[in-house]
Amino acid sequence: MSHNTFGHLFRVTTWGESHGPAIGAVVDGCPPLIPLDERDLQVWLDRRRPGQSRFTTQRREPDAVRILSGIFEGRTTGTPIGLVVDNVDARSHDYGDLADRYRPGHADYTYEAKYGVRDHRGGGRQSARETAMRVAAGAIARKVLGPSITIRGALVQIGPHAIDRARWDWAEIERNPFWSPDSGAATRWESYLDEVRKRGSSAGAVIEVTASGVPAGWGAPVYGKLDADLAQAMMSINAVKGVEIGAGFAAAALSGEENADEMRMAGGRVRFESNHAGGILGGISTGQDIVVRFAVKPTSSILTPRRTVTRSGAEAEVSTKGRHDPCVGIRAVPVGEAMMACVLADQFLRHRGQVG
Repeated sequence: MSHNTFGHLFRVTTWGESHGPAIGAVVDGCPPLIPLDERDLQVWLDRRRPGQSRFTTQRREPDAVRILSGIFEGRTTGTPIGLVVDNVDARSHDYGDLADRYRPGHADYTYEAKYGVRDHRGGGRQSARETAMRVAAGAIARKVLGPSITIRGALVQIGPHAIDRARWDWAEIERNPFWSPDSGAATRWESYLDEVRKRGSSAGAVIEVTASGVPAGWGAPVYGKLDADLAQAMMSINAVKGVEIGAGFAAAALSGEENADEMRMAGGRVRFESNHAGGILGGISTGQDIVVRFAVKPTSSILTPRRTVTRSGAEAEVSTKGRHDPCVGIRAVPVGEAMMACVLADQFLRHRGQVG
């Protein structure tokens, strides 16, 4: 299986399966002499860790990361950084009934069609368990970017219920289990997800990730566009079915006058009066906030029986037992932040390599 690596100069390779002994990553291209230890990574992994509320899977994984290489006396050496997280709470027996049945909405059928074999225990390599290593890599990327760049994510919609943007408060995302910037929406989501879970069903979500402090000039024309890299990175996250930058699809309903982000001068610098472009023009950052949203489909592992087929071609039904998120979008917030960080770290190094 190829394509387990992303990035150009800041390169991340992940490995491991949901129910294997461990998952891991190799981060290559990190500059030397950056202070780094396991605590710098663990703080971000703890934000993604399962089992922290009744609205996420109750799989109890500490997600304790170990650094195996690339660090000497508390600083990066410029060599590959090896990372590993042990799997300690896998329950493979929960998936015994799925060995011969394809789960609708999952990649069971497509993996077997491609490779002729699949790991039915939690989905193996297709599992969102892999995203823990993206979060660890994103923690390193944040160190490369430095404190002047702030990356924050928020959940802005669950099912049909969106936040009230007039009530947006970044501090609020730390006070509820949904990463919601709107306390009122968080309260509504609680009762909505309780109802969804009782039905044995699931819900989708929309996540918004913002990067502040990115200078103008990062990204490259045509095939190295910053927004193209961001779209690819977000689409690579499990269950993501759509990505938009800035106004995104809503831009189609705007007039040319409304959509154009007008410019003035302020303090000797260019100031934009709006940000429909999401901080990127021509694939190059403008110096404004970079704004990305992505849509996550409802969790495919549900208790409600669904029609399917077996490996031998017989028609059957399947319901997925075990421990699953009623809305995978909740834990996708720190994953989206991590992918933003990795893309920006890569674009920063590429920019520095081209123009100094």
